Amino acid sequence: MNVHTQLTSDVVGLTKAAPFSRRGFMTASAAVTAGYTLAAGPVRADVIMTSTDGLDVGDIKIKVADGEMPGYFARPKGVANPPVILVAMEIFGLHEYIKDVVRRLAKLGALAVAPDYYFRKGVDLTKITDIPQLLPIVNSKPDAELLSDLDSTVAWAKAQGGNTDRLGIIGFCRGGRTVWEYAAHSSALKAGASFYGPPVDPPNVPGWPKSPTQLAPDMKAPVIGLYGEADTGIPVATVEALKDALAKANKPAEFKIYPAAPHGFHADYRPSYRKEAADDAWNQMQAWFKKYKVLG
Repeated sequence: MNVHTQLTSDVVGLTKAAPFSRRGFMTASAAVTAGYTLAAGPVRADVIMTSTDGLDVGDIKIKVADGEMPGYFARPKGVANPPVILVAMEIFGLHEYIKDVVRRLAKLGALAVAPDYYFRKGVDLTKITDIPQLLPIVNSKPDAELLSDLDSTVAWAKAQGGNTDRLGIIGFCRGGRTVWEYAAHSSALKAGASFYGPPVDPPNVPGWPKSPTQLAPDMKAPVIGLYGEADTGIPVATVEALKDALAKANKPAEFKIYPAAPHGFHADYRPSYRKEAADDAWNQMQAWFKKYKVLG
């Protein structure tokens, strides 16, 4: 299998989910109309919808080295100098679940922004209907470019009056890997929260020089890792190995592994959603960000 089309551990977790009944799920056309993505599979009918009341929200353009990167932001109305939280998306593009997470963070008092860092491929990932089509696009994103895009997003947030002295990052699935990578890159970052981000990369992916576990000695910010025990793509042993590597490097980190929770347990639009684990993980993230002064 070509390195660009191989199943990475986050994708394995997505494609080996438990069986489900189609009762309680949107039709495909309703899901697309609501702004979700079909490549991730069926969309639950009772997804979480966070109101824009009290928020400024919208689509944005972020200046990057070779053009303008699309993104989505939300912030509390009338609040000066809010903390900044980056949202690193899954492989499915900037769809409604990620936008809702941005709004949830704004309700906590942050200027939250999700950059669409796959934009250079010229396709809307939310419109792609199957994972094999997605993989060559997302797997070819070089880490150096990804990290530069995130730095550009921080610069955009600072220019909008965000307090980048209180900078956090949160990410899910492939975006969870991004959290670990950015924590090893950015000296400005105060804390990160990785939801089921793969600790280990597949071998020989061009542009991915080091996995999160290999980067453990380079971590510049504390990260909390939130994982599912029943994740078929991320064995608990690999999470424990990352934990051990961070401990040996004397890097502050915490981990919580949720019993019986699959990959994507926070993704309230997918069959993998587990409310109890998702709610607890969200609370763990908030406590972590408060501990490190990202959130007040």
